Amino acid sequence: MSKLIADKYKEWEKECEERFNKLKANEEELNRIFIDIYGLQDELKPEVEDKDVTVRKADLQREIKSLVSYAVGCMFGRYSLDIKGLAYAGGEWDSSKYKTFIPDADNCIPITDTAYFDDDIVNRFTEFVKVVYGADTLEENLKFIADALGNKGTASRDVIRNYFLKDFFSDHVKIYKKRPIYWLFDSGKQNGFKALVYMHRWNQDTIGNVRVEYLHKLQRIYDRVIEDLQYTIDNSNNSKDIAKAEKQKDKVIKQIKETRDYDEKIAHLALMQIDIDLDDGVKVNYEKVQTADGKKLPILAKI
Repeated sequence: MSKLIADKYKEWEKECEERFNKLKANEEELNRIFIDIYGLQDELKPEVEDKDVTVRKADLQREIKSLVSYAVGCMFGRYSLDIKGLAYAGGEWDSSKYKTFIPDADNCIPITDTAYFDDDIVNRFTEFVKVVYGADTLEENLKFIADALGNKGTASRDVIRNYFLKDFFSDHVKIYKKRPIYWLFDSGKQNGFKALVYMHRWNQDTIGNVRVEYLHKLQRIYDRVIEDLQYTIDNSNNSKDIAKAEKQKDKVIKQIKETRDYDEKIAHLALMQIDIDLDDGVKVNYEKVQTADGKKLPILAKI
């Protein structure tokens, strides 16, 4: 059995095409019957335009984005490779549901422009593809996914990283009609800090955990990156390497500043240990976790 996503997509595309053509033929046959019954041959035609058929054909980019979304669901434990349907949407957590692919332990998956964390979203996604489709086809499958996503980047992982960094959350918000279940901590335009959490696993310590275990660690990483880049600038004899290091240093300096400004907002909210009530829905809770003393402190991406 093939472990290539490309082959799986071809099978799905064929199935969708057959279903589409069958339904279209059925709708046109019904039209003919009613046209004959009511004698409307001069006024109506039985043919149905493709856009009016009530099932969709396969679309490569849409299907790959759905796969990515499902993978993120598995990372958070919303879905499991071991059971059908929802595995977790609140209530008591049952770790026995997850054997093939283990969800993230602390409900925080960082999204960075470089792989600074072992559990960053691209590493976790790569692990998901490897578990589901096998190690021997991993690179070919990642390339197929990257080509379908169409984001900037030369290597497959870079393309996938750019999708998560720039487009995943906006796609998620559209699918869930501005009521996202995965929430994005977002420091701003410099992409200094981004991290996803799953609202159904939110608790009063979530913001504090994101701040201490990820934001602060990333700030220390940035400091080390600056030191390494400065060393290159001071010691390299290659003008291109120096120019590249200076450009990267300027970028990281902006990211550090952004994360420090962000930390001022997130610190106050972390101290308040804000919990949520799932019965209140996304909109109410999304505002609640960003509000302190009646003032909104925006720490999550806009929806």
